[in-house]
Amino acid sequence: MEPQEIIKYPTMTERSVSMVENENKLIFIVDRRANKTEIAKAVKILYDVEVEEVNTLINRKGEKKAFIKLTKDYQASEVAIKLGIL
Repeated sequence: MEPQEIIKYPTMTERSVSMVENENKLIFIVDRRANKTEIAKAVKILYDVEVEEVNTLINRKGEKKAFIKLTKDYQASEVAIKLGIL
């Protein structure tokens, strides 16, 4: 799968804004078939950042949500600003 197919779009809720600011995490809706390794690679390629950790869950709508924690060298807020979600 191509990185553009894996990462569908970022989500911005009150909770996700606080995660960006306090935990250096970004939240994306991703393809349900993608695994954590593929998600990490796609984020690295698309946004030119290093990923420390990926956690996923399937929400009530059946969408797969990925919580991506960036390494200390990168700021989630900078990526969020580039994406226009902060």
